[in-house]
Amino acid sequence: MKIIHTGDIHLGSKMDSKFPKDIAKRRKEELRNTFRRLVDYACANGVRAIILAGDVFDSDTPTLRDKEFFYSVVRNTPAVDFLYLKGNHDICAYAEEQLPNLKMFGPQWRYYKYDNLLIAGAESCLQNAASLYSTLELPPQGLNVAVLHGQAGDVAGKDMVCLKKLRDKNIDYLALGHVHKPQSGRLDGRGEYAYCGCLEGRGFDEIGARGFILLEVGASITRKFIPFAERTFYEESVDVGGLRDSYAALLRIKERVNFNKRDIYRVNLVGQVEAEADISASDVATYLQQQCFFADVKNRTEQKFDWQSFAGDLSLRGEFVRTVINCQDLTQEEKNRVAAIGLKALKGGEIDL
Repeated sequence: MKIIHTGDIHLGSKMDSKFPKDIAKRRKEELRNTFRRLVDYACANGVRAIILAGDVFDSDTPTLRDKEFFYSVVRNTPAVDFLYLKGNHDICAYAEEQLPNLKMFGPQWRYYKYDNLLIAGAESCLQNAASLYSTLELPPQGLNVAVLHGQAGDVAGKDMVCLKKLRDKNIDYLALGHVHKPQSGRLDGRGEYAYCGCLEGRGFDEIGARGFILLEVGASITRKFIPFAERTFYEESVDVGGLRDSYAALLRIKERVNFNKRDIYRVNLVGQVEAEADISASDVATYLQQQCFFADVKNRTEQKFDWQSFAGDLSLRGEFVRTVINCQDLTQEEKNRVAAIGLKALKGGEIDL
């Protein structure tokens, strides 16, 4: 028997603020489409149930489009059960509990049986945070899955999952939601826990592979992470030290980074450059749009200054640098920064703050 563990889909979520409106709109559409593809995968591969470990929606008041989309998918996939445990984002969201294949959880433990597998789940709240662990009852025989939403640790509380209080509870697999990066570990001698992560990254704080966990249930439970996102976020740092212009920086980046047309990249420009170097992050980003779905470029280079050569200039540039050097209210680091910005402005170059 196959079970999918997913969660943190966040339908209706805002996308990264760096995205222009058309890209953000498309990413929202892709978020819905990835969930639809997940359900198609479940049908094609004989998956019996999909565990939704919280935050299907991004808010308690999802848009009509997102709400109708989700429940239409459930309604039109009768061969698959959807075990929906609400998270901190959608704990008060509307639910059509009358759908026969939509199995809801609540503040008390609810149990669903599939052959030799028992799936138990409970939604965390202030009222049950202290008593939740003592009320879980799982038989020692057969296989048991527990579902919770929260940050794993050694403390119990709302939106917290206390792992030590779940030890020796006959749990074979603890399906967790809330953390958006896939991760796992041992719970006790019998079981393990895992976060499935989110289905799609929404910003540069969610870089790397995103997908779901496929559980194979037989004499035991085995798990496999399935990368499934429409697009993946990457972050790369490229040393452009010694370069003087945007095109040279672009060539360096293309040498060092293997771009995929489908994916999303942040490139950090690092290294030491001459004070008069004119490397524009926005220009480089424009060039890179042809290499990938979307690129964001950050200029994090450090400027080198030959103070003797600048201080001796009989020019507006020289007068500016002498003023900065003689300023008693600035640290050396602040002088470097002010001088770099000022020299670039005097040259007519773009300033990356």
